[in-house]
Amino acid sequence: MLDLHGYGPAIFKGAILTLEVAFLSLFIALLLGMLAAVARLSKNKVLNGIAMVYTTVIRGVPDLVLMLLIFFGAQIGVNAFSDVLYDRYGIDFYININEFVAGVTTIGFIFGAYMGETFRGAFLAVEHGQIEAGRAYGMSAWQVFKRITVPQMIRHAIPGIGNNWLVLVKTTALVSVIGLEDMVRLAKEAAGAVHEPFLFFIPVAAVYLALTSVSEYVLKRLEIRFSAGVVRA
Repeated sequence: MLDLHGYGPAIFKGAILTLEVAFLSLFIALLLGMLAAVARLSKNKVLNGIAMVYTTVIRGVPDLVLMLLIFFGAQIGVNAFSDVLYDRYGIDFYININEFVAGVTTIGFIFGAYMGETFRGAFLAVEHGQIEAGRAYGMSAWQVFKRITVPQMIRHAIPGIGNNWLVLVKTTALVSVIGLEDMVRLAKEAAGAVHEPFLFFIPVAAVYLALTSVSEYVLKRLEIRFSAGVVRA
């Protein structure tokens, strides 16, 4: 492990935290993305409208602004509501939003909108004839969804999921602005202390590059796996 004037172990821990933020955010983004896609394709106008507003607003507001709004704005709003409850009903509580929770939630919430559009496009790319064939064989709606729609959808969605994941990994650097001690924040503090920015930021850049390179390899293998038996033009 690089010592980096004694800051190496701390930055290494920051890199682990960055990975935790990235993977937990990905889980939330995939879950919200699937829900948003199903809602967008639903015939229910209310669900469709909510999903459309969600994807439109999130994709139109800068990630940094959303990060600050959720971390600072949400905390102020919740505690202002608690003041009202205390004044009227004597209910006293105070919420201090954790930086890690805020970072993971915000990034997952942001990329859930992008994943939603990715999944929606993938669902629409599934050939309707295959779905009709499944119904003709007597499959239930759930069986058609599980055995035909989802496997075909994943094949179409993997490239988009991969692109979103690579952007999400780099977006994790934003958690440093809310005080979370990820490797970017720690590298910035170390560089300011010893006045050697290249010594700290080049290893950080290398970590991000290594993570994205491994991700591209894994995504390529997944694409091959889910494309098995598919004849390419």
